[in-house]
Amino acid sequence: MDKPSDKPSGKRLVVVTGGTRGVGAGIARAFAEADTEVVVCARRPPEVPLDGVEFVPLDLRDPPAVRAFFDGLPRVDVLVNNAGGAPHRLLAETDAERHARVIELNLTAPLTASLAAYEQLRRARGSVVMIGSVSGTRPSPGTAAYGAAKAGLENLARSMAVEWAPDVRVNTLVVGMVRTELSRLHYGDEDGIAAVSRTVPMGRLAEPLDVGRAAVFLASDAAAYITGAGLLVHGGGERPAFLNAATANKERPNEQRPNKERPSKEKADEEKADEGEERGEAG
Repeated sequence: MDKPSDKPSGKRLVVVTGGTRGVGAGIARAFAEADTEVVVCARRPPEVPLDGVEFVPLDLRDPPAVRAFFDGLPRVDVLVNNAGGAPHRLLAETDAERHARVIELNLTAPLTASLAAYEQLRRARGSVVMIGSVSGTRPSPGTAAYGAAKAGLENLARSMAVEWAPDVRVNTLVVGMVRTELSRLHYGDEDGIAAVSRTVPMGRLAEPLDVGRAAVFLASDAAAYITGAGLLVHGGGERPAFLNAATANKERPNEQRPNKERPSKEKADEEKADEGEERGEAG
């Protein structure tokens, strides 16, 4: 297979790290469908090659190799820092070195790739899309180092956006639960996946292509004034657990009774709440 630098093309060149399976493959596919030249890099090749996508082997935790990879490209218009992940591992069940490797892959490696691609991105007036996670916005038991790395990644993207503007735009996709070939490791069998899907307001997990199309948008001219932003791709998020535990207000939104049918006690409680608001009281 020719190296990307050997392929003359007038198309934009998009690099997707870790773009061989799961979310990364969905991102690569979305960009290929958008008529761009797509190069994916990872340690192992994809089990099923994607049409219009070129694979280059690369360990993103090897900075000299990462710099050599980007130096060999004719141009870089878009960098999608997707490579990452972590096994379920409680903090006290392993040593700090293993947790540090998770942070290295999910935070340090995107920084390494972004710095290596910077000059080409600047010349192309290109953009970086970080693939973040809702795990970086809430507690992440079992994947604490991963959540910490993703929180850092979004902050890194905001700082990078300020330092590199106006030449390079930098944004983050804050991704929720996605159905991939590895979903069983996180959610269990089909019944478990279905049960987890019901906790999402949209009623399903994201598909990798959902994330890919959001990445295409952030990298496009339609998002030319968007930088330093975090775009939530989580189907509406997760229903707060306390709502299921509470014994009050159990009616579903579309099953609320008309005002004239509400019991007098409910009306009285509402009037008391209104009085409290007028006095500036809070719980």
